[in-house]
Amino acid sequence: MRLSALTALAGLAAGTLAVKVNPLPAPRSITWDENGNEIYLSNNLWLDAPRNNILRDAWDRTWRWISQTRWEPAAVEGPVPDFDPFPGAEDEDESETTEESKVRRNFRTRVDKVRVTVDDLNQDLQAGVDESYTLEVREGSKSIDITAKTVWGALHAFTTLQQIVIKDPSSRHQLIIEKPVRIEDAPLYPWRGIMIDTGRNYIEPEKIIEQIRAMSLSKLNVLHWHLVDTQSWPIHIKKYPSMTLDAYSKREIYSQWKLAHIVEVARQYGVRVVPEVDMPGHAASGWQRVDPEIVSCANSWWSNDNWEYHTAVQPNPGQLDPLNNKTYEVVQDVYKELSRIFTDNVFHVGGDELQPNCYNFSKRVTEWLNEDKSRTYDDLVQYWVDHAFPLFRDKKERKLLIWEDLAIGEPKAKKMDKEGLIVQSWNNGRDNVRKLVKEGYDVVVSSSDFWYLDCGFGGYVTNDPRYNVQDNPDKEDGTPNFNWGGNGGSWCAPYKTWQRIYNYDFDEGLSEKERKHILGGISPLWSEQVDGTVITGRIWPRAAALAERLWSGNRDPETKKKRTTKLSARIFNFREYLLANGIPAAPVVPKYCIQHPHACDLYLDQEALDKEAA
Repeated sequence: MRLSALTALAGLAAGTLAVKVNPLPAPRSITWDENGNEIYLSNNLWLDAPRNNILRDAWDRTWRWISQTRWEPAAVEGPVPDFDPFPGAEDEDESETTEESKVRRNFRTRVDKVRVTVDDLNQDLQAGVDESYTLEVREGSKSIDITAKTVWGALHAFTTLQQIVIKDPSSRHQLIIEKPVRIEDAPLYPWRGIMIDTGRNYIEPEKIIEQIRAMSLSKLNVLHWHLVDTQSWPIHIKKYPSMTLDAYSKREIYSQWKLAHIVEVARQYGVRVVPEVDMPGHAASGWQRVDPEIVSCANSWWSNDNWEYHTAVQPNPGQLDPLNNKTYEVVQDVYKELSRIFTDNVFHVGGDELQPNCYNFSKRVTEWLNEDKSRTYDDLVQYWVDHAFPLFRDKKERKLLIWEDLAIGEPKAKKMDKEGLIVQSWNNGRDNVRKLVKEGYDVVVSSSDFWYLDCGFGGYVTNDPRYNVQDNPDKEDGTPNFNWGGNGGSWCAPYKTWQRIYNYDFDEGLSEKERKHILGGISPLWSEQVDGTVITGRIWPRAAALAERLWSGNRDPETKKKRTTKLSARIFNFREYLLANGIPAAPVVPKYCIQHPHACDLYLDQEALDKEAA
């Protein structure tokens, strides 16, 4: 059977040959056998692998989905400009009859097992673990062969296999791989993740696990969990049970058992969970229940209407007092309990958006500053770093993740030991990334201009008179304002589309030495306007664009040109794939665009993206 002209063009456009499937993230190397035939799978594919529970459970999930769903890709990369109304359809005069197809299948060798070889079954799931794998399907072989350095690489091979096994269009039940294929794959960056925030709104554990499942399907491997914030404290601390009096309700609390369960489920899916307790800023709820004296400005007005006197960037104010010795006692107790639950070697200790005005409410701080007029708020931040950071160095493997404010913000620490420290960059795009790597910091990129998933939904603070404007007062001179051409109350507007996420060249202009300091990236979703009812649609499928950007890059490895236009079919298809996995990802285009490849391109010229960038 000869594949249709459309499908052949699809394969050529994707850098592979004549196939419907186009895995996301794109593998680093994928070679389809041009002259090979379809590979038929047994209805009882079994696993031939070393004894390992994580490996076995992952395969059981994979095969259950493959055999029950019998996946058919919804979108393929199509020809330009000859749009076919039925992409992937056979040319009528060249299609086989059902009988011919049946005879052909009967004479094919059927694959009946997946053979997995793992070099090291004991490597822990920690930052930098080897995630590489090879996957090979040879014509005439009765096995699909997977080799990996670690279990975690083998799990990625399973997710790739899950995408390339499809239902034979000429059969109701037969599963096939379209051609013999060899895949050699490994990530560009070890840190590839999303951030969820349960301090502003509570997210149900099952919804957190739903994000973990989607992450594994796209080979994202880090869940950055912003556990608490000034608004609520939803995590149970045995030493200080009163802290959850600042949860939103008794049912909106994560017991330590729930936390440990989520961490273990994530591990089963190859996802690291990196916890964050933001401090000394963004700290009121919970802490104040232990001792109100360790929290400064908690009962102040945050003063958005008078910025000179503001104490916080959003309601409600609160910052830990660095000069109160009790602060460090409570911080250490909270950290000790959580570090036993969260098994990752990296712990996020916050450090963002410190507001000096908040410390006007601390008698200790004001007296300390007045004792020596040369002291500044930078010295106060340094005091925090010097006294808090040693509390977190409880094991030699421990690394601390901090927001960039402590390193290059205002105020900031004057000096930090870069060994064992990772900085998360969220502001000013590539400028801050460049500044940090030039100073020798290891960096996780989270630039709000490109990767914040909560942007573009307007403001959430109430009693806002700016929404009462009925006409554009600046319409004569064309100057945008809050409502008319402005950001509408979303400080990081506009909304970050999958194309915006994918096209971010955060490492452009860096030397090879500087590039080595970039560990990867995390796309945050702050939850002021998010809870379990909407979280999945806010993240997916946009995060899949991040997944490919960090796994295999946004450029063709041979031409070095952006492959955003080729990603379109992959991400359209991946959204349908997520739905088939029970993950309610949001639509990104009308279905017309899925059925008519490239009909929704802004430019018919497929090189337009590179020309615009130039």
